[in-house]
Amino acid sequence: MDEEQVRLHPWADADFWLLERLNSPEMTEHLGGPEGEARLADRHRRYLGPASGCMYRVEAAGSGETVGSIGFWEREWRGEPVWETGWGVLPEFQGRGLATLAARALVETARAAGSHRYLHAFPSVDHHASNSVCRKAGFTLLGEAEFEYPKGHWITSNDWRVDLEDL
Repeated sequence: MDEEQVRLHPWADADFWLLERLNSPEMTEHLGGPEGEARLADRHRRYLGPASGCMYRVEAAGSGETVGSIGFWEREWRGEPVWETGWGVLPEFQGRGLATLAARALVETARAAGSHRYLHAFPSVDHHASNSVCRKAGFTLLGEAEFEYPKGHWITSNDWRVDLEDL
């Protein structure tokens, strides 16, 4: 597979349905569970609003079907501003390498943004599929980190990083 098999489209108002699908218990198992309607609506507004970074709807290039979402946003990590990324692929499209393709495309998008040197991903140590995506997409494992996400829910995550200045 190569990068031509997925396309990233900036998040649009019409993409709320995708956020609802990605908010299922199955899809949020490693994230503390589904969010309520009000929080989901707030998240959608943040995805649409002007921000540092961008969220995307992921489309399979061959079929044009929406398969998930991916994005990057700014955060402070260990005293410096970095990009953070996260993604979700709908259950019926999982296991086809689409998340890895989307992550590779996102690395190039974050690199082109030029604001920060590093892009990090922080999947739960127990989320084998997301850790595999990081490895296959060229991220380097730096170790484990404790995260509170969502508020009140602590998880042990792996800290994966891409140096955006490396070509």
